Amino acid sequence: MSKRTKGNLLLLLTSFIWGSAFVAQSSGMDYVGPYTYNMARNVLAFLFLIPVIYVIGKKKGVTDNAGSGTGIDDVASGEANWKSILLPDRTTLVGGIYCGLVMAVASSLQQIGITMTTAGKAGFITALYIILVPLMGVFIGKKIPRIIWFCVVLAMAGFYLLCVKEGFSISKGDILVLFCSVGFSVHIMTIDHFTSKGVDGVKMACIQFAVAAIVMTPVMFLLENPSVSGLLSAWMTIAYAGILSSGVGFTLQIVAQKDTDPTTATLIMSLESVFAAVSGCLFLNEVLLPKEILGCILVFVAVILAQVPLPVKSKEKRTVAE
Repeated sequence: MSKRTKGNLLLLLTSFIWGSAFVAQSSGMDYVGPYTYNMARNVLAFLFLIPVIYVIGKKKGVTDNAGSGTGIDDVASGEANWKSILLPDRTTLVGGIYCGLVMAVASSLQQIGITMTTAGKAGFITALYIILVPLMGVFIGKKIPRIIWFCVVLAMAGFYLLCVKEGFSISKGDILVLFCSVGFSVHIMTIDHFTSKGVDGVKMACIQFAVAAIVMTPVMFLLENPSVSGLLSAWMTIAYAGILSSGVGFTLQIVAQKDTDPTTATLIMSLESVFAAVSGCLFLNEVLLPKEILGCILVFVAVILAQVPLPVKSKEKRTVAE
């Protein structure tokens, strides 16, 4: 299995986790406010990743030392202490701070916007990041294959059929979710920028959650009235979103994006809405209309086409042969 295929499969798993977390996030909002919910899930994600980083770092240290031909005692004495394992390098730290700031803004806009608009409209507007990412890539000099543009259009048509359930009109909630879409586009491009520098993806994810939680904490106390009883009532939904959706999902996104391009990554992750619709059918007893089923099919076709390798042009073949 190639690195690209492995990365795409990890992104597919990420989109499934995010989509299935839709039920948990919707239920959690019945007990706490959006900032309280996001702060709590980010804290859980941060705490969840600390032992993960330690175990991975310790295992890597033992493997590296064993590969150098040292004895067991030398391996034990040569193992990095907890500080060298957990502390990030400067590039990883900076990347985590930038990703955390962007994610805090984007996720807050989405959570607040959903309370002011319908879920269908919010899903469609958020999905606009599959258009915004390649557009942003063009502005920074990235070349986008024509097939990707076709896939983007096809996926947008699928999202429209899947998510829009009533006449399209602009409300305050719609505008907030639109800005959220811009935020997640910037988040994807930020991850791509720092992963290209060889950062530690898991450490960067851990830092981003800590930064997002720190940013949301004062806002939570200023704009909401968080309570222990509310957090306890929503603890199962927060745990699911914090550990799986945030801790596992965003980490897989960062790790997997090392082996694929951001536009393809965006198309795969956009399947989150499809998995959310399926989760709604299974757990919320929602029924997919024929046009929504067609929308799911269009999105899947777009993702599959994005993975098909394009034939090399004859001119390029001659150049390689020469």
